[in-house]
Amino acid sequence: MFVTLIVLWISAFLCPPLNNAAHGEIDPMPLYGLLKLVFGNNHFLGVLFSFSVVTLMSFLLVRFNTNIFFLRERSYLPAVIYIFISGLFPQQQLLNPVLPASVFLMLAIIRIMDGYRKPGTAFSFFDAGILIGIGSLIYANLIWFGMLIIIGIILLRTRNMSEIAISFIGLIIPFLLTFGLYYVLGKEMESFLLLVKNNLFFKSAGYFFPRLTIVALIFIGTVILISMVYLFMLMNTKKIKSRKTFLLMIWVFLISLGVYFVIPSTSVEIVWLAGIPISYLLAHYFVLVKKKLIPEIFFLVFIVLILLIQIWYLK
Repeated sequence: MFVTLIVLWISAFLCPPLNNAAHGEIDPMPLYGLLKLVFGNNHFLGVLFSFSVVTLMSFLLVRFNTNIFFLRERSYLPAVIYIFISGLFPQQQLLNPVLPASVFLMLAIIRIMDGYRKPGTAFSFFDAGILIGIGSLIYANLIWFGMLIIIGIILLRTRNMSEIAISFIGLIIPFLLTFGLYYVLGKEMESFLLLVKNNLFFKSAGYFFPRLTIVALIFIGTVILISMVYLFMLMNTKKIKSRKTFLLMIWVFLISLGVYFVIPSTSVEIVWLAGIPISYLLAHYFVLVKKKLIPEIFFLVFIVLILLIQIWYLK
């Protein structure tokens, strides 16, 4: 896995991509602004940081399945798939706000699932709200994934208004603390509101899709669709917690698609968030399908396309 990660990120270290002109770079959210301040204009350190975050995400993906065991096998495949997805857009293999925010989304998903069958009020939803709130101070569009907490409560719990209320409180606490910090530092609080508004609704710079990337996206999209059909065919055979985990992952994927197509400030960087459910959906298909020949061909083509994208980028 680590060797694969190095191979797919070698282009980022040899030819570090320049930051794009997206508003998240020009006028960053507070916590991402601190990251940019730490790394300055050192592209190598920025790429190294992003490389480390992908490594951490790989660990979290494997650990989450190991704890819940919803794939029915203890497999490293979700991490491997996420690593390959990280090579889909070489221009995004740099310091960017979405990667560190993806860690907070993954941790929030873990805390949401911790609320399953908890007696009394499940305060894990409050934790999930705080995690998404903190991640939103890095990448503003993560705030839309706050819907995931409500969806999690509906999937995992009986309708409990107190849990919905505490999740909302958790979501806004990081923003309230930021307001307080602005006040203490003597900064205009209106400037923070304007910053959030611009990061959410300012139109991002357009992304030019090379033909090879378009082919890869069409192919991956087809395999994802096949994987989802296969999952729904087996859904009734799964344990309740595994079933609800997969449903939550599907919602993560749908929210990612919705944010990409609806929110003007979102671009291809959303792949770091969408890659979480995609990794599990594809891993479930590749691991459990009985006739292995076609999935193995799919997996081989997937790997070849990602490698070709990386090679083409180095030219």
